[in-house]
Amino acid sequence: MTASAIRILDSVDADEIRALRERGEFFWLDLVSPPKEDIERLGALLGLHPLAVEDSVKFGQRPKLDTYGDTALLVLQAGIEVQPEQENEHPLEEVHCHLSGDFIVTVHGDRFTDLQRVRTLLERSPAPKSERYYVYKIIDVVVDSFFPILSDLDDEINQLEDAIVSGAGKAELEATFRLKRLLLKLRRAVVPMRDVFAREVEVIADLAGLEADSHDYFRDIYDHLIRITDELDSYHEMVSGCTDLYLSTVANRQGETSKQLAIIASIFLPLSFLTGFFGMNFGWEVTHLLTGPWSFVLLGLGTMAISAGGMWWWFRHKGWTGSDG
Repeated sequence: MTASAIRILDSVDADEIRALRERGEFFWLDLVSPPKEDIERLGALLGLHPLAVEDSVKFGQRPKLDTYGDTALLVLQAGIEVQPEQENEHPLEEVHCHLSGDFIVTVHGDRFTDLQRVRTLLERSPAPKSERYYVYKIIDVVVDSFFPILSDLDDEINQLEDAIVSGAGKAELEATFRLKRLLLKLRRAVVPMRDVFAREVEVIADLAGLEADSHDYFRDIYDHLIRITDELDSYHEMVSGCTDLYLSTVANRQGETSKQLAIIASIFLPLSFLTGFFGMNFGWEVTHLLTGPWSFVLLGLGTMAISAGGMWWWFRHKGWTGSDG
């Protein structure tokens, strides 16, 4: 098919859709949170398979590609960016793409706005493109919606590592677990999409009306999914490293506290002995040794000060009083 400008619709206009199909003009219909009736009416207008219509009514599907003759239903997951990403409880938005050589229909919720920007870009583009380019561009935008999330995650993981080193606390531990859950959600969405394009990309490219060199476009999408998966895996390893770093920091802090308590206990050990020894009221000790004011100063305070000072000097000499850092 020759290159042409694309007609973009945002509502189910039966008359316009019939006219476009009669002229054989490729169009894109982008539906945002449509009611059930619109999807069912659209299925009748375009001859979509009842199972494909049912999936788009109910949603809640895993990424997949179902073919029905000359049409196919491609279910994708788009990424929704929220800052900070570690508090992004709902990072995904399901996107349904009904594909044909004559049209593409996208159905999604209002949280995913990237397609709106693509619609504006394509409408303003003066140069017409081929149908395969439009199909590729729409799918590519859905897949590339994960890259802003990955960029945010990279920064947040680095900040989390710095925060743990500065002083690991409950907040850092909770942030680590939130990041782990987020990465698992993203990976569960991306890996099935990667598998779809690895196994069944030929099905999309062979739809009636799409040119033979469509394979090159869809291989590019597959490469993007490979890159996203690799980055998610590396971030998961980094977050696991944050967990190990947290445990190591807490253990070091506990060890430092135990060392300080041991030093204090060791210093007070000879003091307890001295006070206990001179506190015994033996007759000879009281009448011969502990007589006069000098006995209190020298034998009492003096021996305790000397023993405490000697212990402290010994600990410093051994390097036990300094920080491990």
